[in-house]
Amino acid sequence: MAELEFWFDFASPYAYLAAETIGPAAVEAGVAVRWKPFLLGPIFQEQGWRDSPFNLFPAKGRYFWRDLQRETRRLGVPWQRPARFPFNSVLATKTATWIEPDERLPAYCQALFRAGFAERRDPATPTVVSACLRAAGLDDGPLERALAEDGGQRLRADINRARELDIFGAPSFVVKGELYWGNERLAAALERAWVD
Repeated sequence: MAELEFWFDFASPYAYLAAETIGPAAVEAGVAVRWKPFLLGPIFQEQGWRDSPFNLFPAKGRYFWRDLQRETRRLGVPWQRPARFPFNSVLATKTATWIEPDERLPAYCQALFRAGFAERRDPATPTVVSACLRAAGLDDGPLERALAEDGGQRLRADINRARELDIFGAPSFVVKGELYWGNERLAAALERAWVD
């Protein structure tokens, strides 16, 4: 079966849109999806940004929030602007590294995205991460490992792999070594999965 890697940061609203739509689109296209949570912050810092570009550039930020309202309405995706943006996604991502390669990883990721962008809960807290694990049919084992052990080595490996792939934003899709950036590129990435 053809395969696509879906790279995302839990703090990215556009990655949330992709997480809500990628499952049915991939099934229809006959493409397997590998969910690859990582942290975009270190990559932004290497570009000289200490915050989201949507906070650094006011016009871009205004467009961003308006566009998200339009896109969530168009896609029928539940949406509430988070109380804080970007929220800290380190704990959620460390926890995810302890779930891979479990087939319940997508369900955990979707629950986490919904907590942050549809339910206005804080995904940086252990309580919310725990609730998302339970929603995916998992126990708190991955969260406990993320809290007790640094988990940083797995996270750093994922960030380094994202760098090697030249990922600079989220969501990103990698198919056959080729990078597609942005939620609106999902269809093209799925098509590419079947091209030799």
